[in-house]
Amino acid sequence: MMIEVRKAGMAGCLHDAGVTLRCHFAFRTCGDAGRVHWGRLRVVNVATMAPGATFALGAEENTEILTWTGAQELYFSGPGFVSSTLPPGSVQALGAGDGVNGPAWRAGAAGGGFIQFWFLPDDEGGSPVVDVRTACPMREDGGFRILASGFPEDDPEAESDITDGAPLTIRASARLLDATVRAGDSAVYATVPGRALYLLVVSGAVAVDGRALDAGDAAAVRACTGIKLTASTAAYVMLADIGE
Repeated sequence: MMIEVRKAGMAGCLHDAGVTLRCHFAFRTCGDAGRVHWGRLRVVNVATMAPGATFALGAEENTEILTWTGAQELYFSGPGFVSSTLPPGSVQALGAGDGVNGPAWRAGAAGGGFIQFWFLPDDEGGSPVVDVRTACPMREDGGFRILASGFPEDDPEAESDITDGAPLTIRASARLLDATVRAGDSAVYATVPGRALYLLVVSGAVAVDGRALDAGDAAAVRACTGIKLTASTAAYVMLADIGE
């Protein structure tokens, strides 16, 4: 297993009209020629938003944008989309397809924040689409749950009620997962050869293969068939499983 630890201080920082982005890969004017993507993962941005601040995108196409809402609700709008409220802890999938222009996320009076993962789709084009999971119950065993997936075996269409946390469907052969792990407990995720993983510690502290990761740190993993982490303090983590 090959692991590259990326400490929180290594992420780029971008300030824009009350929004602070910590960018794990090159984004807008926050550039790093050596870190443009990780496999088919193009963007990992951690945002902090002042009260009433708006984060808006320009023209985007052929991108699957997954947004996890932090502790405060956010308000989403954009041309061609129905405006909606994203409750705390909800997950939104925005498939840009053949083009979107101006989707925006706005914080309320208490401010807010989000984490975005952008995946490159398997096929270009298609109509833009938005879907949301407002209820995402945690797994009782503290293991990884799938938030969004482009794999048929994870497709929630067979479920009679998809409000129970069934994964969002995306157009990429990828998964976005998360786990809430109690101090001293472990979480394990298995994948197949030829995949790449990107682990982000949102809160708490964990160890992966003997390497310590604190809140804001990330681990880029290749040449593996899975990952095991152990929490030294109660932790919440997010994990992307993508093609290399």
